[in-house]
Parts: sequence; C-alpha cells; structure tokens
Amino acid sequence: MAKRAARVGHVERRLLRSGICLAAASLAFAAPAAHGESLPEALAKAYQTNPALNAERARQRATDENVPQALSGYRPQIVATLSAGFQAVRNLLPDNTIQSANLKPWTIGVTVSQTLFNGFKTANSVRVAELQVQAGREALRNVGQGVLLDAVTVYTNVLANQSLVEAQRANVAFLQETLSITQKRLNAGDVTPTDAAQAEARLSRGRADLNAAEVNLAVSQATYLQVIGNAPTVLRPAEAMDRLLPRSRDDATSFAFREHPAVMAASFDFDVASTSIRVAESSLMPTITLQGSASRSKQSDPTLGTLGTDQASVTTQLTQPIYDGGMAASQTRQAKEIATQSRQVLDQVRNQARTAAVGAWVANEGAKIAVTASEAEVRAATVALEGVQREAAGGQRTTVDVLNAQQDLILAKARLIGAQRDRVIASYTLLSAIGRLDVKTLNLKTPDYLPEVHYHQVRDAWHGLRTPSGQ
Repeated sequence: MAKRAARVGHVERRLLRSGICLAAASLAFAAPAAHGESLPEALAKAYQTNPALNAERARQRATDENVPQALSGYRPQIVATLSAGFQAVRNLLPDNTIQSANLKPWTIGVTVSQTLFNGFKTANSVRVAELQVQAGREALRNVGQGVLLDAVTVYTNVLANQSLVEAQRANVAFLQETLSITQKRLNAGDVTPTDAAQAEARLSRGRADLNAAEVNLAVSQATYLQVIGNAPTVLRPAEAMDRLLPRSRDDATSFAFREHPAVMAASFDFDVASTSIRVAESSLMPTITLQGSASRSKQSDPTLGTLGTDQASVTTQLTQPIYDGGMAASQTRQAKEIATQSRQVLDQVRNQARTAAVGAWVANEGAKIAVTASEAEVRAATVALEGVQREAAGGQRTTVDVLNAQQDLILAKARLIGAQRDRVIASYTLLSAIGRLDVKTLNLKTPDYLPEVHYHQVRDAWHGLRTPSGQ
C-alpha cells in the first residue's frame, strides 16, 4: 500500500510540474523577445508599402491637378493654325473659251484669347479646387489611420494566435501525459476505465483545439502579409499607447470633434459645395474676352501670279446670357441643395466621430479591467490546479477533477491572451478615434508622406507634360 501511495504521489508531482509550466506559458504574450520585428517596425512597413494607402496617395496627386486646371482660366489661350491645299479651277468665259488652273493656297495664323471677366467663375473655380485638395488630404490622412490600425490589429492577432498555439500544444502535452499516467494507474487498479476514457476524450478535444488555433494562426499570418507586406517571423511584444491617449472622456470627444480627419474632410466638402454655388451663378453674368489674331495667306495663280494677304486684328467681345432654357438657374438650385446635403453630412460625421471617441474610450478602459481580471483568473486557476493535483495525490480528488482544473486553466489563459490583444488594439483605436494615429505622433522611423510637395510642384506648372517627381 505504501509503495502504491508513493507511486501515485510521484505521478501527481509530474502532473503538477506540467500544470506549472502551462501557467507560466499563459504570460507568453507579454514576454520579452531578444530579436524579431517590433510593432513600430511593422507599422513603418505598412505605411510605406500598403497598396490601399499608395492608391489613395495617387488619387490625391490626381486631385492636385484640379488647381492648375482652374488657374488656366486666368491665362491666355494661344492657338496656331496652318492650312495648305491643292485646288483645281476651270472657268468658262463669255467667249466660250475655257480657262483652267491649279492653285496651291496656304494660310498661317495665330490667335490669342484672354478672358477679362467671366462673372468671377475662374476665381471661384480656383477656390473650389484648393478646397478639394484640402479635403483630399484629410481623406488621405483618414485612410492612413485606417491602414495603421489594421496593421496593429493583424500584428497583435498573429502575436496572440502564436501564444494560443503554444498554449494548446502545452495543453495537448499535458493531456497526453495525463492519459499515459491514467492508463498505468488503470493497469495497477488505482482508477476506473471511466477515468481513462475521460482523459482520452479530453486529449481528443485538446488536439481539435490545437488544430483550430493553428488554422487561425495561418489565417492571421496571411492577413499580416497582405497588410504589412511581408510574412511574420518572430514578433516582439506589443504595448499599449497609454502615454499618447487623452486623460479624460471629454478630452477624447473634444479632440475627435476638432481633429479627426473624417470631420475635417467633411468640413472642406461643405466649403466646396458652398463655393460651387457661386461658380454656378457665374453662368448668369456677362463675359468679356479680348482676342488678337494675325495671319498670312498666299495663292499661286497662273494668270495673276502669286497673291498674298496679311491680316491682323484685335477685338473685344461682350456676351450676356439672356435665356438658356433654364440651365443656369437649375444648376444654381442644384448646387444649393448639394450644399445643404453637405452641411447635414458634416453634422452626421461630427456625431459619428463623437460617438466613436466615447466608444473607444470606454473600450480602452474596459480592456484595462479585463486584463487585470484575466491575470487574476490565471493566477487563481493555477493555484486551483496545483491544489487539485495535491488532493488527487492524497486520494481526495479524481482524475476528472484534475482534467477539469486543467481545462479551467487553459480557458483562463486563452481569455488572458485575448484580453492582452484587445488591450493593445483598444489603445490604438482610441488614438485613431481622436485623429492622432499617424507617423509623427507614433514617431515611426520612416519618412512622412507630405502631399504638399506634389501640390507645389504642379500648382504653377502652366506648360509642359513632364510628370513631377512624387514621393
């Protein structure tokens, strides 16, 4: 009997050591890594190479071109013409004689037109184009925030899924050892076949959970490659950005209301719609243009010789629309309705930004509590497993009790890993909700994309087809 008790105690001590190792693995999500890719490095790569962000940058460069197109209304229009031909002439004269000739006329000329006044249409069109550029920059900043937040999400997902896979592997190893020990004890007559069957069932469940964890890890790795641009290897622990977050909920909503790029873009869109009303109204006003032209034409006539004509003229033209079928009036009414719509959209976006900031603030505070509670749960589950194993060694608990305690521990560990992941994502989500998730705020080691550079390159490019160098 004493030998059997000693053997049982040895077995339970082995289970106890396995349980302690599993509990230690529950904190692997926050364990330091000597080498590997860090979250700031992954964010920098996503900022440089993400195709969605690069596509938005190209869209913004195209929007910049609206300004020089509008400015062209201030500049003269110069058109050169050149015509040459061959003309066969056959004339019947009064004395019934026929005269024929082959003429080779040609004309060369140049015309210069300058708009002096068009109802301030050009000035308002330039203002609209500049506001569109401002709105596009804010839209670009908003897309950049979304890409960086996606990068944070995929990074922490891979990190969490790696930890879950390791935890499930440790769990399978624990259950395999438990089953092996249970079968030995069954052969010795210490347990019943029911205990061995339950241990085998838990092992099968553990293998299924491990397979599910590996599938989730593979999916998250593929998403990581899509967003970051390279496959994940060894990832360093990710930390929450508490030092950059607002101190109160009121500060968060205030920042979101004033600084969020979606709000700023909607504000510029409203200005665009308001200015477009004046562009439409200019169609009802007079237009004054100044036009100068010069030309030379020559024609070879066998009878008269070579004939040449030189012409030059300067004219001023005033046009006043009287009736256009109601087109201009309809366009003006339409522009006013679009401005009203833009105002309503601005109010809606502001409310959405405020709501998102409140939600992000609450979620971040809740994530802090969840991490603390999960850490306490893991500690308690570890102590409980140790106690159950000791009691089982003394014959007071069964194998099923040990398996249940082990299951409680692995579930607690999974919740802790999820809470740690949610904690990091929630902090970055709050930073995005207030409009400050950008390269400068995060101090990423990558050059910041400055849309102003391309804008100034093309704004006064009034001639040539050369494409300015972009960033």
